[in-house]
Amino acid sequence: MPKPELTVGAPCWIDLLTSAPEKSQAFYTELFGWTYEAGDAELYGGYITASKDGKMVAGIMNNDGTSGSPDVWTTYLRVDDIDAATKAAAEHGGQVYLPPMEVPEQGKMAMFGDAGGAAVGIWEFGGHTGYEVVAENGAPAWHELFTRDFAPTVKFYEDVFGWDTAVVGDTDEFRYTTLGAGDDSKAGIMDASSFLPAGAPASWHVYFAVENADAIIEKTLALGGEVIQPAEDTPFGRNAALKDPTGAEFWITQDIGQV
Repeated sequence: MPKPELTVGAPCWIDLLTSAPEKSQAFYTELFGWTYEAGDAELYGGYITASKDGKMVAGIMNNDGTSGSPDVWTTYLRVDDIDAATKAAAEHGGQVYLPPMEVPEQGKMAMFGDAGGAAVGIWEFGGHTGYEVVAENGAPAWHELFTRDFAPTVKFYEDVFGWDTAVVGDTDEFRYTTLGAGDDSKAGIMDASSFLPAGAPASWHVYFAVENADAIIEKTLALGGEVIQPAEDTPFGRNAALKDPTGAEFWITQDIGQV
């Protein structure tokens, strides 16, 4: 398949911050069939690229504890001008957690906190132009933000990243907005104020496409992971929330057609 179109403002890359890179690699190899290539240690600090069937899908980097962050998956949004995006984020209620920095020969990255406090990565293309496959078995399929501050958060992404949004649901039970509409949508924002546990921060979640959600859940448990939310049939697939063996949360989605 051709490389997916990763438009400006949309998700373009994911990576895993993990306190046990070798354990994480072994887990995702068993789960998704990933293979790995380590970059130049001096240039990239041991950053590892994960591929599925020879196509890049994700990155892995060591969590040495100095950042204070738990092990976590991060979604990166594409920007054309990272300095302008950083300025816009600060002007529209966001925070700059990591200012723009150049990754030699690859591009530029930054880390923001959005208007609701969720961390999101930013990537300006250079030699690295994002993941090479989406919505196939073992590859990222969807990106979803849980937030308590729904309206200001949606506006933040419209103002800072130029999102053209579509309303999917607007009730107290289900309030949801997407980047793009219908089959062309690329990410979603959910009003999670009614179910986020006390103290849990707003956060982005990565969904991986799978052929059999129940089999992946069984394998996750056998490999030392956990189930956060059991598999459930929805109009958007059979979905479940899991944790890998070091505690990083991820979601899976199985295409089951309309239910």
